[in-house]
Amino acid sequence: MEILHIYKDYYPVLGGIENHIKMLAESQAKLGHNVRVLVTNQKKSSKIETINGVTIIKASRFATVASTPLSITLPFKLKKEKPDIVHMHFPYPVGETAYLFSGIKAKTVITYHSDIVKQKYIAFFYRPILNKVLQKTDVIIATSDNYIKQSPILSKFKDKCKVIPLGIDLDDFKGGETEKSKEIRNKYGTPLLLFVGKLRYYKGLPYLIKAMNKIDASLVIVGSGPKEKELKELAKELNLLKKIHFTGDIDYKDLPDYYRACDIFILPSTEKSEAFGTVLLEAMAAEKPIISTELHTGTSYVNINNKTGLVVEPADSDAIVRAVEKLLKNEKLMKEFGKNAYERVSSNFSLEIMTKRIIDLYHSL
Repeated sequence: MEILHIYKDYYPVLGGIENHIKMLAESQAKLGHNVRVLVTNQKKSSKIETINGVTIIKASRFATVASTPLSITLPFKLKKEKPDIVHMHFPYPVGETAYLFSGIKAKTVITYHSDIVKQKYIAFFYRPILNKVLQKTDVIIATSDNYIKQSPILSKFKDKCKVIPLGIDLDDFKGGETEKSKEIRNKYGTPLLLFVGKLRYYKGLPYLIKAMNKIDASLVIVGSGPKEKELKELAKELNLLKKIHFTGDIDYKDLPDYYRACDIFILPSTEKSEAFGTVLLEAMAAEKPIISTELHTGTSYVNINNKTGLVVEPADSDAIVRAVEKLLKNEKLMKEFGKNAYERVSSNFSLEIMTKRIIDLYHSL
């Protein structure tokens, strides 16, 4: 089967959607499918390369506006493709608009990762085009029932939606102490709390940083992003730099050892832009208890309160403090949550399960 994925970025750019596309594309390629990914290049030139059996076509970009790379060449590159399946990953308005006017006749799937939340002016003007794209698409993949119900867009297209949760390669993140994880614990101290992700406005990190004033533990923040400078200044202002550590971006192959090293994983997001939270799956695969926030999105579908971890109210530092203290005071409960977390992720969110469901969906069209 000829499969074409469309999004704005691809590995080595790190992010939840980018990582998802990479894992899915490579998994599909291993099954013998011819997989191509059409994205934009972070440089101004176009480029084609092959990574792990997947062909990546990088269209040149001339600017980035509101986190959206603009490319004149992407629509023309799309017109040259002759796939059996076009699989778009929303939100990327340039990609979806290019598809709408491309005249491409392939069966079309769109994974709806998140509403456009922050850039409301873009959402307003783009909605008529998005509605046409979703009407034309054969099927919409939503990552949870929760998101279909709360999304003002998906709720209108619920009859066209198929729920297929995201998945990860469990073998990459399996628990167990390693020399590297020991080094991380020795370097930063224990108990060790962990956050992994892009440092964006909706991640809720100011509330986690403020919570550290009342928590006797170390916090490691893995990732970079537009809020990095602001967050470091907040930690410095609160005199917390001795217990809060910013690593910046790290090599993906080193990431599992950070999960193995931590005692608790925390995702304190405050906005519905956090539609699923793949990092929750990664922490669960490492058998770690997790703390997340109630956003009525996929995060609370992944993390079951009082079973795989704790779910607290968003934008509430004191709620984070109470949750962390509850876990740190009860090692038996932490181990129980970690065990339950692994059982849940292995039964529902493996890369193999996700890939099979998506390939079966393609064949049904």
